Amino acid sequence: MAIGFPEALAAFGALLLCAAAVSGLVRRTVLSISVLAVAAGAGLEVTGVLTVDPSAEAIILVVELVLLVTLFSDGMLVEQELLRRVWRGPTRALAIAMPINAVLLAGAAKLLLPELTWEEAFLLGFLLSPTDPVITSTLVTAMHVPAPVRHTLNVESGLNDGLALPFVLFFLALSTESASGVASTAGSLALETVVGVAVGSALAAAVGGLLHALPDWAVTRRYEGLYALGLGLAAYGVADLAGGNGLIAAFCAGVAFALVRSEAPGVFGRFNEDLSSVLQLVAFALFGALVVETGFDLPFLPIAAFAVFALVVARPASVLLAMIGTPLRGPERVFIAWFGPKGIASMLFALFVLNSTAPDRTLVFDAAAATILASIVAHGLTDTVGASWIARRLQEP
Repeated sequence: MAIGFPEALAAFGALLLCAAAVSGLVRRTVLSISVLAVAAGAGLEVTGVLTVDPSAEAIILVVELVLLVTLFSDGMLVEQELLRRVWRGPTRALAIAMPINAVLLAGAAKLLLPELTWEEAFLLGFLLSPTDPVITSTLVTAMHVPAPVRHTLNVESGLNDGLALPFVLFFLALSTESASGVASTAGSLALETVVGVAVGSALAAAVGGLLHALPDWAVTRRYEGLYALGLGLAAYGVADLAGGNGLIAAFCAGVAFALVRSEAPGVFGRFNEDLSSVLQLVAFALFGALVVETGFDLPFLPIAAFAVFALVVARPASVLLAMIGTPLRGPERVFIAWFGPKGIASMLFALFVLNSTAPDRTLVFDAAAATILASIVAHGLTDTVGASWIARRLQEP
């Protein structure tokens, strides 16, 4: 049935209750809440309890809100000392590994799915190039994972979403617009990233300065979390109004605020964690429902082969190549190479494509959805095991 507001509240209320009820069990096993949420969304769609419209603006807004909050909170976890000392890993992951990964994916897409044009193949490659800060958030906060590894994964997953967006929009324009339209789009997209960084950093500095100027009693403990959250939302909104990239602005605001106010991550604390958990559950459940709703009517084997290539070949190869010459040890490089999960950002980009006029938009969406689904399962089931593995390897003489 078509879902209304009461049905949505009932469905997601039940989802939250179930997630909370099994959270202790999940922590003791290789299961993942994200995997269970996707399965729940798919189950609700299969049984006809709800029907999700992929073209609904509300779906895109929910996914974008989840990504915004997660990027901002992850930005606040960037440690100032590590940002000065451990910069090679994140820089190489963003500047070298991400483009190589996108090119490898584009080549595989054109080979396995020849119906795609080269523009659509590169669109798919950059669509799947970001890593997901939601799925890696467990590793970012795991203290037994080496700090350089956590730092690299956090900064990479925080920045590559916003950095990939201009390329996604550019190749989407190539697939749907005239040459003159593409030229205009390329110029504006180049400016969005710069504006996003500037707005997020400047706003965080101003808000941090205001907090420093306020007397100790001005902001009560109950509202400390709201103060930080307000910065993240405002950074996105102001950057978007100024013609910038709101996602990059939110992440940079989190990083800058944590640097000027070292106590900020603790201030945001529990409030952000709970809010992010709720939004993430909703987003993954919606994705599960969307996968069922859109279906996989196109060739299964080529799409499955592409998903395997993306997870097992493209990501590891691009990262291991990019990390040559860095001080990271072998197990640390392998760990980073494997944990490149696809998730919230790729979901949002895939929805952009599905709601566009690209000729092969359904094929691009199906290939992206299959890869994201495989990644959620593979990385969601190996994060705890992987964290234990690297801790043991680095303790060995």
